[in-house]
Amino acid sequence: MPETAEEVYARVVAQVGEGGRLPMPPTHEWDIFPWEGEMVPKEVRPPVEAEEPRWGEGDKPCSCESGEPENQIWRNDRWVVTSTDKPGGLPLILTLHPIEHLDFSDLDDDLAAEYGKVSNWLHRIMAGLPNIGRVHVCKWGDGGSHMHVWFIARTARLTTILGSPAIEWDEMLPPVPEDIWRADLHEVARKMATHDGKALV
Repeated sequence: MPETAEEVYARVVAQVGEGGRLPMPPTHEWDIFPWEGEMVPKEVRPPVEAEEPRWGEGDKPCSCESGEPENQIWRNDRWVVTSTDKPGGLPLILTLHPIEHLDFSDLDDDLAAEYGKVSNWLHRIMAGLPNIGRVHVCKWGDGGSHMHVWFIARTARLTTILGSPAIEWDEMLPPVPEDIWRADLHEVARKMATHDGKALV
């Protein structure tokens, strides 16, 4: 059985004392770590009684309750792909969501199988755009209870911008020119629609 929050916190206190700070992980030694200079990890706070509700839980409404998601580029009857509202420093960041209010563990086998197919189309199409090195696929669930999976395309041959820190560069790099960004959104949507659904940009 996994440890409780209290047990994990007790291990931290045993190592560094109450209010102490854990050592930096070796990630700061990676060539791809985005920052230089001295950094200090935040203090690990004691466990709380209960976690705050995410969007879509308790009295915090999910964005899906207020209508259609913004910045849609493609959809079918069960899935929608959205973009950011403006270009960032990375070529494209797209998000795949179920239209119905479901979290990852709520998908039945048929919808999970379709998720695999749709996410493969999206990944393959984004990775096939010119000058894309890799497409990272990420699922975080602490902000909202409506499943959303990020597809993050990074530029090829910029070897400082690799791996999981690539997302950190999106807000640091100068934004992609809007005409290029919109053309790439259109191309992804057009190619998704050759499989299923319809392009919306």
